Amino acid sequence: MRIGVPREIKVQEHRVGLTPTSVRELVHHGHEVVVERGCGEGIGCDDEAYRRAGAVVVDEAAEVWSRAELVVKVKEPLPEEHRFLRPDLVLFTYLHLAADRRLTEALLASGCVAIAYETVRDDAGRLPLLAPMSEVAGRMSVQVGAHYLEKEQGGRGILLGGVPGVEAAKVVVLGGGTAGTNAVRVAMGMEARVYVLDRALPRLYELDLQFGPMLNTIYSTVEAVETHVVDADLVIGAVLVPGAAAPRLVTREMLRAMRPGSVFVDVSIDQGGTAETSRPTTHDDPVYVEEGVIHYCVTNMPGAVPRTSTYALNNATLPYVLRLADLGWRWALSADPGFAEGLNVAAGELVHPAVAASVGLPATPRARVLGSGDGT
Repeated sequence: MRIGVPREIKVQEHRVGLTPTSVRELVHHGHEVVVERGCGEGIGCDDEAYRRAGAVVVDEAAEVWSRAELVVKVKEPLPEEHRFLRPDLVLFTYLHLAADRRLTEALLASGCVAIAYETVRDDAGRLPLLAPMSEVAGRMSVQVGAHYLEKEQGGRGILLGGVPGVEAAKVVVLGGGTAGTNAVRVAMGMEARVYVLDRALPRLYELDLQFGPMLNTIYSTVEAVETHVVDADLVIGAVLVPGAAAPRLVTREMLRAMRPGSVFVDVSIDQGGTAETSRPTTHDDPVYVEEGVIHYCVTNMPGAVPRTSTYALNNATLPYVLRLADLGWRWALSADPGFAEGLNVAAGELVHPAVAASVGLPATPRARVLGSGDGT
């Protein structure tokens, strides 16, 4: 199979779909890899590194897209890339369609096959291709929050961990999944007072065992969210409903009641965000102030640490890319029900029910698109 890797064009997005190591593995399996010139610069891999791995380096993104049967990216196709979508193309990347009806419609109109990293599941029902970036974003969220709590950045002028004789900052993490857990880990490491809210009692139990009595685990209700958000110095939104829009847990009234200069970091912004006031931002212009609270809502947070992020992502995605290339998309998905969960769009049909419900479009049963289940 011919696999294409275009350069990412989202603002300040320096990650890349395949590392030279991954390219070498694919070439070893007999596949051809075409990459766009300069695609690996952001992770410290020049074109020669890709050539040594066996890739063909071309000058233009259009050539990558036109030659490829399978395109492997990091971020969703932006509007200027929609013209490259076509019926005989398989696209494998983060899509986050629940928050992007325009892209959903473009994928449907193109007739391409679009498989989303964020909805692929493993045998245990986990999200293995979302987890690496959730780990990065969760850890970054505390770093970012601590930075914007500084007075020079418009914050309250608080050191997250305090000092002897001065109380540490209160950090509230909404959601105890992968991103939330990593946020908790870093916040506790910085000696903040940390509270995590979740509606899954088994998950709260696991977090209590993992972090011990220094972590405050709270069952999430409307009242609990209000009580703890209003009193927080830093709130981190890390709630995920796979394939669907994130629930809006934080109201404008809650934010208005927070102390001026407090910080809200919305890790869930790719899925629409967890606050009524959330709107996407970029690394070039990452924050805005609503109701006196600093909002950080960058949609590609891990792009700020592209080398770490790219290698972590490739460790997870490479086995799936190999299966797509070795077997073709129908066989690969039919053989693995968890991988099949990643199929969002195929041949003009929207097949992920949570995405369909979020964008208000009808869903086609996945089995109908995959055929008999034996790859035919």
